[in-house]
Amino acid sequence: MSQQYLEDKELLMQFKDPVTKERGFTAIIKKYQEKLYWHIRRMVVEHEDANDILQNMFIKVWKGLDNFREDSQLYTWMYRIATNESLTYLEQQKKRSSVSLSNEENGLSNRLKADKNFDSSKAEWKLQLAMQQLPDKQRAVFNLRYYDEMPYAEMSRVLETSEGALKASYHHAVKKIEDYILNH
Repeated sequence: MSQQYLEDKELLMQFKDPVTKERGFTAIIKKYQEKLYWHIRRMVVEHEDANDILQNMFIKVWKGLDNFREDSQLYTWMYRIATNESLTYLEQQKKRSSVSLSNEENGLSNRLKADKNFDSSKAEWKLQLAMQQLPDKQRAVFNLRYYDEMPYAEMSRVLETSEGALKASYHHAVKKIEDYILNH
């Protein structure tokens, strides 16, 4: 049941035409919202938080799309906004709670454990718990590479970081996740 979507160039043309602007934007949302939702959700854990961030991200996309220069792919640009919104949200959460960083990360782990489907013996739950131990930016790199299978060149444009730094970050993230899974 794969849905046919218009090419980004066509969607952008619709968006830039005042007559079809809203239809074009709705089509962009339909095409990308699920991928972007899961990218955000893996960063922030909670469904409600992910939904809020996704809404904020699409508001920024709506406001910024007229100035989108098309020197990168549309989804690369939107991933960058989604990633930045997620990192900003996580930063605000840390500031809001006066707990230490390790307690905040434990808080994310506790939220995962509170999920009614949680089963610590299942690999996907162990992976989720392990990911919550990673620093936010490292978690973003891991998500983009592992789940979204994004090439380093593309990731470099999303995160505005060199490919070498991203490869090192991904390698460190994988090592930390392996260590966590083996020791828990």
